[in-house]
Amino acid sequence: MPAPASSPVRPPVKRPPAAERVYTHVKDAVLDRRYEGGTLLTEGDLAEAVGVSRTPVREALLRLEVEGLIKLYPKKGALVLAVSAQEIADVVETRLLVEEFAVRKAMPASAKLIARLEELLEEQRQLSDAGDLAAVSVKDRCFHAEIVRHAGNEILSRLYDQLRDRQLRMGVAVMEAHPGRIAANIAEHGELLEAIRAGDADGAAQVVRSHVSRVKVLVRGEGR
Repeated sequence: MPAPASSPVRPPVKRPPAAERVYTHVKDAVLDRRYEGGTLLTEGDLAEAVGVSRTPVREALLRLEVEGLIKLYPKKGALVLAVSAQEIADVVETRLLVEEFAVRKAMPASAKLIARLEELLEEQRQLSDAGDLAAVSVKDRCFHAEIVRHAGNEILSRLYDQLRDRQLRMGVAVMEAHPGRIAANIAEHGELLEAIRAGDADGAAQVVRSHVSRVKVLVRGEGR
């Protein structure tokens, strides 16, 4: 009787480099506001939290400083930077320029775009019901990014992707400060989807304008 074949030996799962693990840990915590603006992070605490030495911590923090999320202070640590009023204004202005153009350019919308927007909208509803604000913010951003991608301009799409981290951070801030805004966001996405489905470019652009402009007001704490 032949001996049973041995199971193939699977190679061990390779862990990301230590500096990459620190970078991901800190960046995720800053974006979902577990590390809020004004928090001082020390190399020792981060090294212990991630389970690495201090050398990769320094490497990761330098990278995050270049991205504008933290400010390094020698012998003290890294200060998580708060979202400034100027940053909010810059992001909203850029989003309006890109998204209004993109929603018009994406018309008439393909069946693929409409199906994807329907899927993302349903995922937002489910995540909202589960109370996962960070995930809702990610899906919110994906909804808008999908429209931009379907405009067919790769340079514009890459420009929009550069706003990703700032959009996510602001989105979580708005949802934490104004929980009722989550349902309003989802409703406005529904209005935008209906305008896109109907081929109403002017109506879709108007929804984008009011929807995105409201972010600036809410993040500054000026409205609800």
